[in-house]
Amino acid sequence: MTLHICLVEPEIPHNTGAIARSCGLTKSVLHLVRPLGFSVDDKHLKRCGLDYWDLVDIRYHNSIEEVMEEYKDHRFFFASTKAHKRYCDIEFQDGDFLVFGKETKGLPEPLLKAHDETAIRIPMLKDFGRSLNLSVSVNIILFEALRQLDYPGMA
Repeated sequence: MTLHICLVEPEIPHNTGAIARSCGLTKSVLHLVRPLGFSVDDKHLKRCGLDYWDLVDIRYHNSIEEVMEEYKDHRFFFASTKAHKRYCDIEFQDGDFLVFGKETKGLPEPLLKAHDETAIRIPMLKDFGRSLNLSVSVNIILFEALRQLDYPGMA
């Protein structure tokens, strides 16, 4: 069983690093859509303490459209504070993609509008003026999907 985490133009290396660690520990595939806001060369990864990078199944893409075309037989869920459906109301399946946008802007509005039926959100207070950190958001939804799948292969 495999879940896919897709980060569209992530900007902060430590967020992506924390997400990569979660992917490694859960055997989830991490898809990174360029441009990235950081370098993934050895020097930069070591400086960020990402010594486990090579243990994670990471795939690079040039656009979200490229990802969706390559994996057209999979379901895609788009996380956004603007979505109407709650993530916990979805029945996740093996092979699902959980897609997240960049830290400063989220996913592009046209993408969300085109996939309104599969856009999901994490409930939170609206008047706080901020949303959850990207790595926290990924882990909340990822672990709900894994819970529903009975934590495949995990102790």
